[in-house]
Amino acid sequence: MILLFDIGNTHTHVGLADDARVLKQTSLPTREWSGGAARVRVAKWAAKTEIAGAVLCSVVPRVTPRVRRAAGAIWELKALELTAKTVRGVGIDYPRPDSIGPDRLANAVAAKVHFGAPVVVVDFGTAVTFDVVNAAGNYAGGIIAPGLAAMTDYLHEKTALLPKIQIRETADVIGKSTEQAMLIGAVHGYRGLVRELIGELKRELKTRRLPVVATGGYAELMAARLPEISAVEPDLTLEGLRLTWQARAESVAPSKCRPAPLR
Repeated sequence: MILLFDIGNTHTHVGLADDARVLKQTSLPTREWSGGAARVRVAKWAAKTEIAGAVLCSVVPRVTPRVRRAAGAIWELKALELTAKTVRGVGIDYPRPDSIGPDRLANAVAAKVHFGAPVVVVDFGTAVTFDVVNAAGNYAGGIIAPGLAAMTDYLHEKTALLPKIQIRETADVIGKSTEQAMLIGAVHGYRGLVRELIGELKRELKTRRLPVVATGGYAELMAARLPEISAVEPDLTLEGLRLTWQARAESVAPSKCRPAPLR
């Protein structure tokens, strides 16, 4: 089994994978790596599993060495870190490759392998990010917007009368309460943002066919009424990490294994 770590600002997503797919995953608060809690939780979660390797991507540099040390101490593994220098399966057509978030590269790898190129990934996380793989199969750049929760939390924090709300579906288009009005702005408004940007990307890439893969915490909610989104893949980043490990292994000893469908 391969251990996968997707270290985000809020949560660390941990997965276990074999040669074909991500088999299971869990998540824990990234802040728990500052003490020993995360290490203990991961060790218990993966107990009785034979771990052959570990691969990680991280957008929290101070946490990265803690995860490396945990992998070394518990399983005697030297974790492979996905970066612009170690990525396999996708080229990079970007002025400063080292400035690309490694989680975005992982998403690009998985999307290209399973959906072809060109392809776009929309990640509904703390930020809403669009990542573009062009027709040549290269990571070409992306778009970043505030996340749904970040936007509504900001309104709550910076105004005296706007409440903190829980993002959920709403059929209304005219709010009859402050909370309802905020929900409409967040859910319908962000669908409009995604729809418009996908249209712009199609024109920029000069293609009518553009698979759009959604991932992240609000992916299923946002995709429900967005026919422009081709698929929702909650484990896309972990799958990109798995494919990165597999590509490295195959460069040493070629394998006949092929990636299984995400679904």
